[in-house]
Order: sequence, then structure tokens, then C-alpha cells
Amino acid sequence: MKLLELKTRLRRGAIALMGAAHTGLAAFGLLALAFVVFDGARLVPIHVAQAGGIALGKMKSTASPPELSTAATSIITAGNPHQRAVADHLARRFRIAADALDGLVSEAYVAGSATGVDPLLILAVMAVESRFNPFAESDFGAKGLMQVVPRFHLDKLAAHGGEEAVLDPRTNITVGAQILREYVRRTGSLEEGLQLYAGAGDDPTQGYAQKVIAEKRRMADVVARIPRLATNA
Repeated sequence: MKLLELKTRLRRGAIALMGAAHTGLAAFGLLALAFVVFDGARLVPIHVAQAGGIALGKMKSTASPPELSTAATSIITAGNPHQRAVADHLARRFRIAADALDGLVSEAYVAGSATGVDPLLILAVMAVESRFNPFAESDFGAKGLMQVVPRFHLDKLAAHGGEEAVLDPRTNITVGAQILREYVRRTGSLEEGLQLYAGAGDDPTQGYAQKVIAEKRRMADVVARIPRLATNA
């Protein structure tokens, strides 16, 4: 009887130990996963996680708009009629969901206020450079909404966390606006500054600058109609 009792106790102990080990491993796995998710969300942009083979990126909906600052997005949601009209115009023109453009338009106004660059000009550059695709990349290495070339502007990107931050929408817009301001000041002309921004300073037709200015003019016309619409309401 004693031998049978001993075997029974050993069997129960083994089962308990296996259960504890399984629970412990599961808890460790969940903790590790929680750390990876937190670390990925806080430090690693989703495109970097995907490039590194981390499947967590697939958990994010591709239809979700890029994450932007709450302060900037709140400007749109507060009901700014000019920004609302610009976002709606761009949504129709480029066939993009208006919700996805709200934050980008708002962030352009924030960057414009910080750098002294017309926010409509910033949006016009985005329209021509990337058609508002935050993950656009050229063969030359230009990246993001405003097609910033990281290796040429590491000094500006350093303030935002380094080269990897170039695909963060807010950083890309801010740095792009800083570059644009610098080039316009350097050349003394909006058209020449835009051509330099595009790396086409030797184009006598200034084709790039004309495209950007035309986009800006369309948005300005939309904004100009807002007071009249408000008066007629």
C-alpha cells in the first residue's frame, strides 16, 4: 500500500509540476509578447518591424491612417472650416478617405506654424511628391510624404530620433518643411527653392515648381470660398 501511495503521490506531483511549467512558460511567453508589442509600438515603426520579419505588423489594419499627434488631429476635430475644406478637397482630388487626410492636413498646419512655411505649400509638396503616401520611396532614396532623402538631412532627423524616423508622418512633414524653408531662403525665390527641393535646379521650365504652385492654388481657391459659404448659410 505504501508503494502504491508513493506512486500515486509521485504521479500527482509530476502532473502538478508539468502544469506549473506549462503555466509558467505561457506567462513568460505573454510577457515577452507584451514587451515586443510595446517596444514595437513605442520604438520601432511598423514598416521597420515588417522589414525585419516581425509578424506583429500584420496585426495593424492597412486601412488605418498613419498615427499623428493628438494635438494636431484635435484641430480638425474641433471644426476648423478651412482645414476641413482642404481635407475634403484633397480627398476628392486624390481619391483618399477624408479621415486619412484629416491628420495630415492638421499636421501640415502645425508644421507651417512652427517653420513659417505656408501649410498649403507643404500640402502641395506632399501631393506632388507622394500623393499622400506616407511610405512612398523613390529609387534615389527619398522617403515618406515629402520625399526626404535621409542621408542628406541627418542633422534635422537627429532631433526626431535619427534616420529611421523619416517615415514617421509628423517627422517627415516637419523636416520637409524645414528643408523647404531653407531652400527658398537660400535661392531667394519660391520657384527656385522648389526646384532645388526636387533636385531639378537646372530645369529652365521650372516644371516641378509649377506643379506644386498649381496644387497650392487649387487649395487656396477652396479656402477662399469658405467665408462666402459661411455668409450665405
